[in-house]
Amino acid sequence: MLGPVILAASRSDRMRRLISAAPVTKQVVDRFIPGETVGDIVPVIEELTGRGLELTMDVVGEDITSPEQAAAARDAYLALVEHLRTLGLGERVEMSVKLSMFGQALPGGHELALANVRPVVEAAAAIGTTVTLDAEDHTTLDSMFAIHEELRKDFPGTGCVIQAYLFRTEADARRLAAAGSRVRLVKGAYKEPAEVAHQQKSEIDKAYVRVLRTLMEGEGYPMVGSHDPRLISIAQELARRAGRKLDEYEFQMLYGIRSDEHLRLAAEGHRMRVYTAYGTDWYGYFMRRLAEKPANLRFFLRSMITHD
Repeated sequence: MLGPVILAASRSDRMRRLISAAPVTKQVVDRFIPGETVGDIVPVIEELTGRGLELTMDVVGEDITSPEQAAAARDAYLALVEHLRTLGLGERVEMSVKLSMFGQALPGGHELALANVRPVVEAAAAIGTTVTLDAEDHTTLDSMFAIHEELRKDFPGTGCVIQAYLFRTEADARRLAAAGSRVRLVKGAYKEPAEVAHQQKSEIDKAYVRVLRTLMEGEGYPMVGSHDPRLISIAQELARRAGRKLDEYEFQMLYGIRSDEHLRLAAEGHRMRVYTAYGTDWYGYFMRRLAEKPANLRFFLRSMITHD
């Protein structure tokens, strides 16, 4: 399987230098990350929301090695909130954050990440939007869920992400499928050991459906993070069986992947949210997009071969 190899490369400084230096890399990265600054991304926000889509914004960057960098990540999100306020798009655009960016892996990281993310969540609530805590590797999840629970005391709309490939996720889903919760379900994009996660695609897909059924039958708000046409159809059927209206769940897909499907679902009346990342520290995010889907890797390799 190429996925684990690519994920290993995402942590290699040598591969980072090699791929970053390739002339074709920028044009391929631009497919997934349409800008480096808030100013770059404003036209993208306006275009997508103008076409009936909603967004969740991610400021890319995970290799945080100091409290000062964590504070800078907090400030980058606060600047994004201010731009959304100026645009009057708080109700159409939420934010996704990785707690590693807020200092979670540093000494005292749990408390530091909570202290840094809280003002972002507070500022988001003030303009009518929400924040979703992204899931990272399995060793960080207990801290993430604890921070999620703490934030929901004051900001109940704070969402979180669960990953179908982890064995623990079915129990997490049962706990989270409560009234007022917002839960995004994804397959998972980190290299996890066989002791904690399914390794075969077929098993991951089966787990995804089981967890999705739990969320749809629960009292919370499911967010279906998938580009898989079969899983999208299953999600629609599970929602129908659970008696959910179209505004009682949503689909989420990545910017640059299956864009026609984004518009199709929105045209059918579904809530369709596009996960849109921006920033300069794009390498880790980009490599996970390649690892998630073979078609993304083929696209990248074909671009390198055909580049003049």
